[in-house]
Amino acid sequence: MGLGVDVDLATVWAFIIAFAVFVYVVMDGFDLGLGMLFPLFPKKADRDVMMNSVAPVWDGNETWLVLGGGGLFAAFPLAYAVLMPALYTPMIIMLLGLVFRGVAFEFRWRTQRERNRWDIAFAGGSLLATMAQGVALGAILQGVQVEGRAYAGGWWDWLTPFSILTGLALVTGYSLLGATWLVMKTEGELRDEAYRLSWWLLMAMLIAIGAVSIATPFLNFEYAQRWFAWPNVLVTAPVPIAVAGVTVLLLRALAKRQDYRPFFLSLTLFALAYAGLGISMWPYIVPRSITIWQAAAPENSQIFMLVGVAILVPIILIYTAWAYWVFRGKVNSESGYH
Repeated sequence: MGLGVDVDLATVWAFIIAFAVFVYVVMDGFDLGLGMLFPLFPKKADRDVMMNSVAPVWDGNETWLVLGGGGLFAAFPLAYAVLMPALYTPMIIMLLGLVFRGVAFEFRWRTQRERNRWDIAFAGGSLLATMAQGVALGAILQGVQVEGRAYAGGWWDWLTPFSILTGLALVTGYSLLGATWLVMKTEGELRDEAYRLSWWLLMAMLIAIGAVSIATPFLNFEYAQRWFAWPNVLVTAPVPIAVAGVTVLLLRALAKRQDYRPFFLSLTLFALAYAGLGISMWPYIVPRSITIWQAAAPENSQIFMLVGVAILVPIILIYTAWAYWVFRGKVNSESGYH
């Protein structure tokens, strides 16, 4: 077929993978954030309520991470072959963090004497996984060294001041999601403390967004052109304006002590930051080196996989929505999954 069809298929798959990654951020972000907030809630009863608030849904969140990684491997094999060697260390750290978190989640309910150790493992695993995801994002955004069709950089190229900055920004953002999730799902003193933390974490997240936004154009001249050159600025300017507007709404929702709006407005901030990332990178899947069309799998393979995704993704979305609906409402010390 013609080039136009190839371009359309590659674009469709790019959006499918971007969608899967974003849904993972939405689903697992507040879960990891809740884990990182664990040390700030020393009471056993509070920690039990926190874990019960996510217990019915937490173990399905990684489905979207698998879909994103598997989709990258299947639809853009060249990008997968270049990016994975560049990110082996943060990816291994992320997986270890997720394993520690998952094991701790179940084991802390089975023992009384060792419960504190499993609480530490839960918080530490959440922090490791989040930091590794943020560092990997920064490493991709700053670009990797490519020669021919292979990664040509070193083992530690992913570790830079910018990648550490994006790691800390994601830690802050996930923590805000965790705090606003607690506002939505809990009651009493626990909810009051979550409100207080949400104020501080929102300020920290705004600082982090600003720092990353200022640093990103200095990574690559194309990034600066994409954001500030005319007429591109007509497309990019609404993003920071929208961030400011959502921030005002979020501050108002916290001031009025609303239950649901803070969480969903925090997710909107993530969506806007994600849109900004897409604006910076498009159409590269490996920044400055490989576009989505250069990395795309053969057309027949993309079509074959697209049929499977068109069937499975709606089923997963329906099941996930049903699970959240069934376990909706507040969680207190007298109710819960465990």
